Order: sequence, then structure tokens, then C-alpha cells
Amino acid sequence: MPSPVEAAIRGVVTKGVIAIGTYNKEHKKAKSPNPFLEGIHQPVSSEQIFTDLKVTGEIPAGLNGLYVRNGPNPLQKVNPATHHWFVGDAMLHGIRLEGGRALWYRNRWVRSNAVSDALGEPRAPGERNPRTDTANTNIVGHAGKLWAIVEAGGHPVEITADLDTREHSTFGGTLGEAFSAHPHLDPETGEMHAICYSAMAPGNIWHVVLGTDGKVRRNEPIPVENGPMIHDCMITPNYVIVMDLPVTFSMGALIGGASFPYHWNPKHKARIGLLPREGTAADIIWCDVEPCYIFHPSNAYETDDGKVIMDACVYESMFASGMNGPDTQASRFESLTIDPAARRVTREVVDAAPQEFPRYDERRTGKGYRYAYVVALPPRHDASFVSDTRLFKHDIANRAREVRDFGPGRHPGEFVFVPKHENAAEDEGWLIGYVTDANTDSSEFVVLDAQDFTGPAVATVRIPARIPPGFHGNFVPSA
Repeated sequence: MPSPVEAAIRGVVTKGVIAIGTYNKEHKKAKSPNPFLEGIHQPVSSEQIFTDLKVTGEIPAGLNGLYVRNGPNPLQKVNPATHHWFVGDAMLHGIRLEGGRALWYRNRWVRSNAVSDALGEPRAPGERNPRTDTANTNIVGHAGKLWAIVEAGGHPVEITADLDTREHSTFGGTLGEAFSAHPHLDPETGEMHAICYSAMAPGNIWHVVLGTDGKVRRNEPIPVENGPMIHDCMITPNYVIVMDLPVTFSMGALIGGASFPYHWNPKHKARIGLLPREGTAADIIWCDVEPCYIFHPSNAYETDDGKVIMDACVYESMFASGMNGPDTQASRFESLTIDPAARRVTREVVDAAPQEFPRYDERRTGKGYRYAYVVALPPRHDASFVSDTRLFKHDIANRAREVRDFGPGRHPGEFVFVPKHENAAEDEGWLIGYVTDANTDSSEFVVLDAQDFTGPAVATVRIPARIPPGFHGNFVPSA
């Protein structure tokens, strides 16, 4: 039986009240340009393939596989007044590496119904969420398949090795209400854990476990209030970390035409929960935290005295004023100590410089670790949420930071760590990602030696096309 709030939302969406919001989306005029449609964010207008790629340096012969990143890229014209960065059509940008060569770069829209219709193609097969079928946030390999994923109710989309859309999926009929843009792989079990939410069901979130067979084996409901936006989570040997923070669903924003109806809600109690990995909602240990918002933790681990440490990029608020994208001017790298005995969270600022998209050696997920690799933001980042020209490498143990600067107008996205070999030590590997050159409207795929973070790039592959700032990507090794 849906709650009154859930029933109201379903009524808005299904019984025509949403027409008010649709009207506002179409007719509201922008007072200023939308920064997520301009400059470096200007959507790419076509799909391309490049095979004759210029390489400077040498691509490591052992770096065999596909690096691919997902992000929003509207195919058709949108209203700048109401367009939100988070809702653009999904576009994948991939580069295939083999035997020390870059075989190709290509970009492909993930085929939602709207994308297929606009391109004049038959619609991709598979079951959709009736509210949304745009999977534009992350892409992961699991159970021998490649998945484009999103939060808030959209279904995963299976992608081929050439970045074409195979089908929209419910993991063989096992998916419940929602999946997440940020499942975390347990390196010990091979399962993926996620905390998931749906805009259509604001009274619950779910702990979802995706088994090694690609089927959901656990879909545990957790009651919440106000429909919180829970972008990410983290796991430790005993817990799943649940971040119930004050960005929540806004009915007023939805009716008013917002394409992304989540706003800062100071009345929503900020708390972080420790859910036993096979426990129920009644078993969660909720711990109070000062109001803040977290898109992305780095890693988390348990201490000998029973506490949990989670490092993350932390904002004091989010979506408090603007309606086009992130609107908070600073995010600090912090270490949060979650104390289940005291039921409270303490926050320590590790690095006050604005930064986002932390990554680490994910073989260390849920364990003590030393290094995090993070994208720097400008000291007072502009409304477009573009990176500045630097990456940070944090030495967590020594509270030290190295800085790599790519130069004026050259903007790195999230960089991913790939170990050099199966038994490589932490930090013994490659950092890979895209750098967009605003000076030349082109891009590069860059390979860095993580242990020589500020030294010369191991390899740089020039891509004669602009890759807009996206969200998340991963490297999927060749089978």
C-alpha cells in the first residue's frame, strides 16, 4: 500500500498534474545561459569513430581492455531555463586498448526511447521504468556484461563491447524498484552492493546485492522520510554505509517544472547508518551527523575499537539555490568517524581545497588503504562545475597531497586506478582518464604511473574530438 506522499507523486506523474510541470519546462525562459549547455559542456552533436590515433609515449602492453566513461549529452534541444545537468541523454566515450595500441575511440548515445526515436531507429529491447529510461551516470562490468547505470529508478542498460545498446534490463526479472549509479564490488565475494532509491517511492530505500551470476539476491527495504537522494554508499566487512542526508524530493519543484526535483531540505535530519550486511532496517545503527551532503565517498574501513572511518568529498549544502546542477561553492576532502556506540559522526577536514570524484585501488574496498586520487575544482568553482586543471593524490596515512597540473585550459575528468598486475601493491599501477583541452576543442586519453604521479605521462592518446565533462567510468579488462 503506497504512503500518502507516494500516492500523491504517482498521481502527479500519471493523472495529468505533471502537465503543469511540462508546460513550465517548455515555456519558462532562462534569465542567463545554462552553464551545463555552454562552453566545455556544450553537447556533442554526433557519434564518431577514430582509428588512426596519435600516441605520445608508450601504452603499457599489459593494459588490455576497454576504458569507457558515461555522462549526460542531450541529443535534442532542451530548455536552458529548466535543464538540469543530471538528466541529459546518456553518452558513452570509450577507447579500446590492446597490445600497447589504441585501436579506436568512439562515442555512442545509450538508446533510450527518446534517443532511438530522435535518431529514427527501432527502439532497443527490454523493460523500462515508465518514468525514465536514461542511464547516464556510470558504466560497470559485472557477470561478464557491461552495464550503463543510473539512480532514482531507471533500469540498467546492457552495452556491447563496441558501445552499442543491447537491451534495457531488470537483471533477469530480479530487480525491484530501483538500482544505483554506484554499486560497490566486494573484492572478497565478487558481489555488488548498492543503496538504491526511487523518485516514485519516497518512503523507502533499498539495500540491493547483485550476485556473481548477475541476478539480484537481496533487495532489503529501509523506511525513510521525505524521499532522500542517496547517490552513493560504501561497504566494510560488516556494514553497508547508508547516507540519509538533507537533499530530498520536492513536489513543488516537480510541479514547477524542474527536470531534477531534488532540493536542499534543512528540516530533514542528517544521519549516517551502519546496516549489517545481511540485516534488516531494524538492525541499522543510525548516527547523527552535522547537516552536509556527500555525492562520493572514497573508501571506508573498520577500526579495532569498533568505529568505521569513511573518507569522502563533503559539501555543507547542495541544490539550495540553483536548478541546473550542483550549486555549492566548495567541497572538502574529509575523514568521517562513525561511532556506533555513541551513535554520532565526527568530521575531520583532511584537505580544504575543493575537489570531487575520488577513486582508489578498489581491491582495497572496505579495508584500510593509503591513497586516493581526486579531481580538483577551482577555488571558487563556477556554476558549470567543471574541474580546474589539476588532479590530487592523497597519502591518507601521512596526510600529504601531491598535485598534477595538466596546464591552462586542460581539464581532467575522473581518473581510474588499474593495478599493473594481479599481485601489485597498492599504488602500483596506472591512472587512466580523459583530459579535455578547451584550447583546441579536442581531448586526450592519458595514462599516468600512479607511483610517479607528477612525472611524465606514460602515454597520451590524442582524440580529435571534445569530450564534455561527464560523470563516471571504469576500465574493463579483456577476457
